[in-house]
Amino acid sequence: MPEHEKALRPEDISRLFVERSNAGDAAGVAALYEEDAVLAYPPGGQTVGREAIRALWEKVLANRPRFEPEPPLPTLISGDIALTSTVAKDGAGARAQVARRQPDGSWLRMLDQPEFAPPAR
Repeated sequence: MPEHEKALRPEDISRLFVERSNAGDAAGVAALYEEDAVLAYPPGGQTVGREAIRALWEKVLANRPRFEPEPPLPTLISGDIALTSTVAKDGAGARAQVARRQPDGSWLRMLDQPEFAPPAR
């Protein structure tokens, strides 16, 4: 597996996600997640584990979607855990991720909620 740039701050993960997705690099996207990470995708479901996330992104990226950077909301950090979030440009509501600092000081996602829209009233 090629060496990928590491996320040195929790906020770096979103930038790297967009860069790797737009490059069609499913393995690079999966490398942003911990080995047993949980991704709340596809909608209404979950994808568990880095290998399953890689397989999912291979399918998603086969259609060559374009991802736009989204402005981050302030990151909350407590020790080695961080909560990152963005306001979705595609109308999906908000996106939220929990990242954990790794032994080498880099950050990886452990939980990813890419689509969260408030219930319709």
